[in-house]
Amino acid sequence: MTGERTRPYTVLYDGHCGVCRRLAKRLAALDRRSVFEMVPSQQPDVPERFPWIPASAFAETLQLVRNSDKRTWQGAMAVEEILRRLRGGWLVVWVFSVPFGRRLADRLYRWFADHRHVAGCGERCSVQVPSLTAGE
Repeated sequence: MTGERTRPYTVLYDGHCGVCRRLAKRLAALDRRSVFEMVPSQQPDVPERFPWIPASAFAETLQLVRNSDKRTWQGAMAVEEILRRLRGGWLVVWVFSVPFGRRLADRLYRWFADHRHVAGCGERCSVQVPSLTAGE
């Protein structure tokens, strides 16, 4: 655990969500340069370590924190930043720069987050939390 905290980025994900746990495990396997510390948002020290992130944000979206300056990305923007740091991520990250790419990525992320219970998230996700962007 000590080595984990020295990594440049922390990925905070919903540890109760089966889909999120599988994706976090996959990301850890792809992180060959050990850039990311993977932390379930339910870990007891999370509110103390990341007090600027509202508790409700963890139920809504993936969070990525650059540990050097505490800059935080969430949702599709977090995915984009994660891809930028993975070897070969540039093969996908260009999509965010095409016209409407980021907006489409935001909508796809939101749809996936709202429907993750269908992808095998587990019982917890069958009770959906309304999106922060619902009603757009």
